[in-house]
Amino acid sequence: MRPTAPDNAEDAQAAPKGALGLTMVRLFALLASPEMAKWRVRMGLALVLTIIAKLFSVGAPILFGDGINLIVEATGGATAAVEGRQGSTLWPGVLTTFSLAFIAYAVARFLSVGAPQLRDAMFSPVSQDAQRLTAVRAFAHVQRLSIGYHQTKRTGALQRIIERGARAVDFLMRFLIFNIAPTLFELTLAAIVLSANYGWEFAVIAVITIAVYMGLTWSMTEWRVVIRRQMNEADNEASARAVDGLINFETVKAFAAEERESEAYNSAMTRYASAAARSQSSLALLNGLQAFVMNAGLLAMALTAGWKAYNGVLMAGDVAAVTLVLMNIYQPLNILGWAYREIKQGAVDMERVYETLALTPDVDDAPDARPLTLAGGAVRFEDVAFTHDGRSRSLGGVSMDIPAGGFVGICGPSGAGKSTILRLLFRFYDPEQGTVSIDGQDLRGIAQTSLRDALGLVPQDVVLFNDTLRSNIIYGKPDASEAEIEAVLKRAHLADFVSGLPDGLETRVGERGLKLSGGEKQRVGVARAILKDPAVLILDEATSALDSQTEGEVQAALSDAARGRTTIAVAHRLSTIAGADRIFVLDAGRVAETGTHDELLAMDGLYADMWRRQSEAVSAAGEVLETARIAE
Repeated sequence: MRPTAPDNAEDAQAAPKGALGLTMVRLFALLASPEMAKWRVRMGLALVLTIIAKLFSVGAPILFGDGINLIVEATGGATAAVEGRQGSTLWPGVLTTFSLAFIAYAVARFLSVGAPQLRDAMFSPVSQDAQRLTAVRAFAHVQRLSIGYHQTKRTGALQRIIERGARAVDFLMRFLIFNIAPTLFELTLAAIVLSANYGWEFAVIAVITIAVYMGLTWSMTEWRVVIRRQMNEADNEASARAVDGLINFETVKAFAAEERESEAYNSAMTRYASAAARSQSSLALLNGLQAFVMNAGLLAMALTAGWKAYNGVLMAGDVAAVTLVLMNIYQPLNILGWAYREIKQGAVDMERVYETLALTPDVDDAPDARPLTLAGGAVRFEDVAFTHDGRSRSLGGVSMDIPAGGFVGICGPSGAGKSTILRLLFRFYDPEQGTVSIDGQDLRGIAQTSLRDALGLVPQDVVLFNDTLRSNIIYGKPDASEAEIEAVLKRAHLADFVSGLPDGLETRVGERGLKLSGGEKQRVGVARAILKDPAVLILDEATSALDSQTEGEVQAALSDAARGRTTIAVAHRLSTIAGADRIFVLDAGRVAETGTHDELLAMDGLYADMWRRQSEAVSAAGEVLETARIAE
């Protein structure tokens, strides 16, 4: 089984507590943000409808009780009237009166239920926009974070953090703002009405019952949240492993690792299933205790009301009214255990998003950062040192001068620091010492957007989006005209390939461009870089995936694209940089040799040794092919 890499945001740090007070502050801050100003009227109407619903919810049982009282009074009056032969004049008026009371009860009951439905319909666009705003803020912020964060963060887990955080906003608004908080308002209102109309004892019973109910629910749910967190951690692990295995399915198959990947996924799902089973058992216990408290409160209310009715203090309708008042308060609390657990988890999910939003990029624009002013694109590394995590030294005292419009090559053994040079130039990292500059401007004082607008990259492994060929080619220049696109297709030797596709430029390339061959992907990368028309063109093993014929064609296109602009080519295949104006040979993070191809061969050093070995390998491969051809 593959070892589990710790998730930087969820495993390496303590789990968030999900403080409800802080969550409420964040929710109200979100609703009060300028982006949500367009929904102010709907928010106000939603609040009014919530208050109206609770007023009718408390008032409806009182009306029902009054109707019953009228019936009881009418029954006693009718008996006396029969004896006195007056019933025919009393009954019609009484019938009309208690009928009106029940009609009023029905209307109040409908409004207590209907007003929240209208409120939810009215508030739905507000909630959805708040979700969108949260997700977009988080996504945009993560995009700004430095490359070091993304290298240690699992994409699947990061996606879940953003997704869950956005969903939590909607859930917390519906249940915390429009369910739990209004229920507390209803309890206060009910206590006042019960005390004023029927006696202080009923207010005390209602408050104590609800307090015990909520205290029991909260304490047990806190215990259940721990189990829920374990479920989420296992779910995150399973999701991340599934994403890894599905994205890298070619590697999995190449190493016959299907069974290992399935075992790893099964391990995460087993932990999830175990936690889920414990969660269900604890939920059953919680529901049983809640039912006991709820019915004990109803019994106390009914007995007290019955005793008062027996002693003539209350009437039969009053017994029904006080019981219904308490049952109305119970109704939203029925789901308190589930709602509190979900609210708590929603607070945790929201806290994770805000923790992510609180992260600052390791490499950020200076407060006074200015746009890059180009004057030819001269690049300079001056005594640059940098260390990657987990390495003693990546670069140490590297100095390079690359003149504007010059073509330089960078080569060296694996791990010599070639890729680090490029990442420092893109300012994915800042050097620990020394400076990297373009046209005399230190990159640390330059706005990153303007810097990267001036750079064009053709990487060793061209990354394509699961979109159309057109979208991938114009990624660096979205406003490119059709004429520009056609011209770049010819220069990158893609015109024939595209014209042979049924959908042409509208052909979708698949996940990471899997529908294209390595050479086709490489040429799309070349086209994308050429179309961008950068001041500095960077080729990172740009023709490594091409066959000899295609390599020659693309090299010609790259040579044409490089004309008049600074070009930096990082190469393992030395033949691709043999014509460079200057070659820098790196070894162990330092510039070991520098010069033209001929000068470096004359030195008979590291470059000459690398050249000989590659030449011998090419000759040997040629002899093998010739032998095979003769044998045929």
